[in-house]
Amino acid sequence: MPRPVRASIRPSALRHNLEVARRHARDSRIWAVVKAGAYGHGLLRAAAALSDADGYALLDLNEAVRLREAGITKPILLLEGIFQPADLETVDRCGLTLALHDREQILMLERSRLSAPVAVCLKLNTGMHRLGFAGAQVRAAYSRLQASGKVAAITLMTHFADADGAGGVAAQMARFAQWTAGLGGEATLANSAALLRYPETRADWVRPGIMLYGCSPFAELSADALGLQPAMTLASEIIALQELKPGDRVGYGGTFAAMRPMRIGVVACGYADGYPRHAPGFNDRSTPVLVAGRRTHTLGRVSMDMLCVDLSDIAEARVGSPVVLWGEGLSADEVAASAGTLSYELLCALAARVPQIEVE
Repeated sequence: MPRPVRASIRPSALRHNLEVARRHARDSRIWAVVKAGAYGHGLLRAAAALSDADGYALLDLNEAVRLREAGITKPILLLEGIFQPADLETVDRCGLTLALHDREQILMLERSRLSAPVAVCLKLNTGMHRLGFAGAQVRAAYSRLQASGKVAAITLMTHFADADGAGGVAAQMARFAQWTAGLGGEATLANSAALLRYPETRADWVRPGIMLYGCSPFAELSADALGLQPAMTLASEIIALQELKPGDRVGYGGTFAAMRPMRIGVVACGYADGYPRHAPGFNDRSTPVLVAGRRTHTLGRVSMDMLCVDLSDIAEARVGSPVVLWGEGLSADEVAASAGTLSYELLCALAARVPQIEVE
């Protein structure tokens, strides 16, 4: 029999979450962000479930080709654009939309031999300070694109650094408005957090990502409160039981010590499956888990292939009892917060060795 660890993917949850995004987007069109294999959910599976989106956004050129080869004809946006001149041959052949954030990318486009002009998103650095043009560079880049003869349409684009936090979007919105005043074209501004919190960021296109997969972009607001449904459930089973005496220690380094007689279970899931090794299982701090539908917590360090959980108060638990590591009944956001990370990382880190099954 195969190892019991598995990830269940619910296309119905993806469709539901897209509808939530649509309600917030109102008249804006939606680029469904499916980068990193659709946040670990499977690129083609997620794209099919999100087929009511107006387009798709991702990073990898090969993933864009896979979508085209699967018969998808809607706009596909390359969020980091091109990395070398040869990439433009694929962009041309597949009719992709380019984000352009650097003068070298514009130069590659100017020197290219395209069969037809391409649609581009001109990326503005309004405060994130990763990619994009700022200040007077914006108009200079815009003018070069207009004069190149290689561009069909220019969409103005930025990304918010703190739409999920105290900083908000006002300062970046002000810079965007100042730098683009009088320039023609559409705009795309909102990520998941901005779409949910700041209606003024809707513009022509929005780019929801994490919310489509059923997680919250906000530390203080749960996915359930936002009306989102988890699309991935990472589950396994208890494969062994142990009885502890006071003083017995669990796992590598013995970081957990029993203070009383305890019954613990060993779960077939570890960091090689994508569960975070740094998830705490100490005496004073641990990570939530569901066993047989009941809430408990991890004990000791996460191993490569296993982790341990407290079964002292779950008398019915036995070898073969179901375990939910995150997903339905236990938000990936909560597990991630306990582990000092984000749900984005948990979903994207799901290992290739974990089978994925579709459920409705």
